[in-house]
Amino acid sequence: MSYERRGGGNRRRHRDDYDDRRRDSYETPDDKLKIAIIKLGEVDPVEELPRLQKQIRDLVPVNVANISEAFRIGVTEQPYKIPYYAALLRLLHDRPEGEVDSEGPSLGRQVLEDFWKGFQAYLDKLAWRETRLCIHFFAHLTVAHLISPESLFALLQAFTAVLDEFGVSHGRAKRAAMCAAEGLMIGGPTLKLHSSSGVADIMNAIQAFNDTTISAKWLVQPIIKIFSDVVKIENGDELLDTMLYALETLNDSDFAQTATSFPQPYASYIDPDPSITPFNIPSVLVPPEIIELDGLSTDSEEEAQVKKDEWPEYFLRLFDNEVTPDPNTPAGYAVRSALLDTLDIFEVNRKECARLLLEYPKWNLPGTFKPKPGAPVDIEPAPGKDWQLESTIIETIIGALLILPESSHKSVYYISLITELCKLSPSTVGPAVGKSIRKLYGSLSEGLDVEAARRFAEWFAVHMSNFGFQWVWKEWVPDLALTVQHPRRAFMRRALEFEIRLSYHDRILKTLPEAMQAPDAFTIAEQAPGPNFEYDDPASPHHDAAQSVLNLFRGRAKADDVISHLDSLKTTLETSDEGHINVDAIVRSIAVQSLLHIGSRSFSHLLNAIERYLPLLRNLASGGASSTGGSGNAEAKAGILTEAAAFWKLNRQMVGIVFDKLMQYQIVDPTDVVTWTFINGSTVGQPSELAGPLSLSAFEWDLMRGALDKANGRVMIARRKVAALRKEDDDTRARAKARANDNPMEVDADAKPEEETPVVDNPALTTALKAFTSLTREQKAALSRTLEGFVSSLAPAATDSNPNPHSRTVITEQGWNNRANWGKDEWNAWETWGWYRQFCRAYSPYLRSYSTTLTTVSFARFQGSIDPAAELLQKTFNVAIGQDV
Repeated sequence: MSYERRGGGNRRRHRDDYDDRRRDSYETPDDKLKIAIIKLGEVDPVEELPRLQKQIRDLVPVNVANISEAFRIGVTEQPYKIPYYAALLRLLHDRPEGEVDSEGPSLGRQVLEDFWKGFQAYLDKLAWRETRLCIHFFAHLTVAHLISPESLFALLQAFTAVLDEFGVSHGRAKRAAMCAAEGLMIGGPTLKLHSSSGVADIMNAIQAFNDTTISAKWLVQPIIKIFSDVVKIENGDELLDTMLYALETLNDSDFAQTATSFPQPYASYIDPDPSITPFNIPSVLVPPEIIELDGLSTDSEEEAQVKKDEWPEYFLRLFDNEVTPDPNTPAGYAVRSALLDTLDIFEVNRKECARLLLEYPKWNLPGTFKPKPGAPVDIEPAPGKDWQLESTIIETIIGALLILPESSHKSVYYISLITELCKLSPSTVGPAVGKSIRKLYGSLSEGLDVEAARRFAEWFAVHMSNFGFQWVWKEWVPDLALTVQHPRRAFMRRALEFEIRLSYHDRILKTLPEAMQAPDAFTIAEQAPGPNFEYDDPASPHHDAAQSVLNLFRGRAKADDVISHLDSLKTTLETSDEGHINVDAIVRSIAVQSLLHIGSRSFSHLLNAIERYLPLLRNLASGGASSTGGSGNAEAKAGILTEAAAFWKLNRQMVGIVFDKLMQYQIVDPTDVVTWTFINGSTVGQPSELAGPLSLSAFEWDLMRGALDKANGRVMIARRKVAALRKEDDDTRARAKARANDNPMEVDADAKPEEETPVVDNPALTTALKAFTSLTREQKAALSRTLEGFVSSLAPAATDSNPNPHSRTVITEQGWNNRANWGKDEWNAWETWGWYRQFCRAYSPYLRSYSTTLTTVSFARFQGSIDPAAELLQKTFNVAIGQDV
């Protein structure tokens, strides 16, 4: 009986689950219609339009809000379909034959009116991408005669008005300019007929703003010539420049090229009924930016966005105009803009993004791209087009990846997207990727920016790891004849180091030709990454002392016991015959390396070791003093960093990780790491043949970037905490005041009003403000020390003890033209200049905050100097903080 009851219960439960699934999967007719609109064009958009229009009209009663929402989703999340949504709305705008009620607005008009409400919501939230794509939709509707030209003009002029705002940020102005310019590109044929002077006004406003960004463009060029102020470079295009070139071309032809640049599926439709009045877009005002006056409520993501948006966007070109579209032309700009929007929107789903990118020709004009191999050629190539789709996509992705100072999305997104494209179509995408790698490798000799070269090496290594590390390395064997610090040879070392991180040393070594495997090729490390415990060899000095400390760590002795043992060890060494040695340094070396040796098995071992012996590390950082208060001893903290770097010299990735943990637990400060990096960074894991008076490479930059990000991150966390506590404190005071007002005391008319209760300070807020002040001081110190380090390296004082002409040689035109004869010192100097540029542009918001102090401290000695290196240092800094001279 019990078994039957259980069975019956199970059956009822299964039946209930089935009924729940049926209810969950049920779609109303409105839902089905919404999905049908969003999925427009899965087979052939042109053929589907009349059928979809009939499906919309047949659903009674009509749910205008539901239809409008489907249009908004389609326009803002599938921008390649915008011309076809405009065509669909154009069909809905016409009244069907036999319609009795001709007085009310057409269905298309009702949908458009509701769509406008959504656009206004996007604008109010300053959702720039959605706003711009809605303007595309309105521009197409203007050409289709559904929106009046004068109202579209007024809308575009509202965005050009942003360019005249006092102190407008570059990011805000750039987005507003794109809204106006792209709306003009699409709606130009109708707008110019209506008012040619209005078209000229819009173009002049954008050009006037663009003229103010010349200095900023100079600092973010992907191909740099340090000596030159020329902004227009070969193999590189800036976003606003290409936009204006395309606009000028369209305007010169009276926008005749619009029809050959943007699809217009509605162009073949008959003109709408003249009795129907076009829709007038209501007047709008672009909302201002939100500015926090106290400076304590900026979110970290918002601050990161500021860094990205406050610079022009320079896209690197890899191929000729016959292979990929020239973005300076209307058709080329339209293609790249559509691909970039797809990259941006589908960042959440790289697989779907890859599929849509390869299907993009379906949404463009016929003949734009070459047909797929084996496909029937039933369409003649369009004049001046017939581009290679895969090369165009890869060029666009790499251009977005290499934008300086920071790409819009994480590098891993672009890298994984290229991998998905290769998986979807290996026979066509693979060759395009190979050609791109060779083009980028060739540009290393022509001045490819050091940050772009670092990202290139990262992409190359990850891409190789996804495809069996297969690359034709023998193509690059002749480059081994170049000087050891030439950018191409530096790229090989960096890429192989990244590959080893993703695999293991012996496997990567076997993929290389013999010429690259030789130790004197300086291409790959001789030993596999691993720890380097200096006291492991019984024959090494102080082996027994190190073993005694190791045994304490292995036995999980208390930190105080280890400190006492180290004190006794120090006494023993001091009383020995080795009086010439630095006892403190020896004891510190034994302690740090022994602790790292215990933690070298895994990350968890490392964290456990550091956390268990934090008192010991603080004692060492204070120089061994009994008191661990204060900021510690600078020499002792530098010694800890030196020992950590020596222990992990065969695995430079671990150096950065250990440094990060030491900063996280406040054993050392970011300023200590920056100082140490400028002095000792180039000696870590590098043969002496690679070192030089100026040797700031990507490894040292990563260490400094980690230190600066740590300092900046702490300030942002403290800022948010102070803002939250202030809000909490204000709310508490407001509630107390409200309660007091609800219960007023009865007093005589002649009595004096009761004095207000003294306000008690919030101890948590006071503590948070002190912490914020301290961390801000630390942030300023780290930035100042970094700037001083670059200044000392690139414009050293002309003394006999520090003769270094290389920094000044590489910034002259004559020096650059003579780069074929440069040695390692010249290339080291050139790379250091590149990292200085990256420092200034990447941390410009922070440099701007302390510009007065930093300028006084770092550039004071250059007053009245005519040193070209000093002038270039100052100019680069001024451009970064927006005070170009």
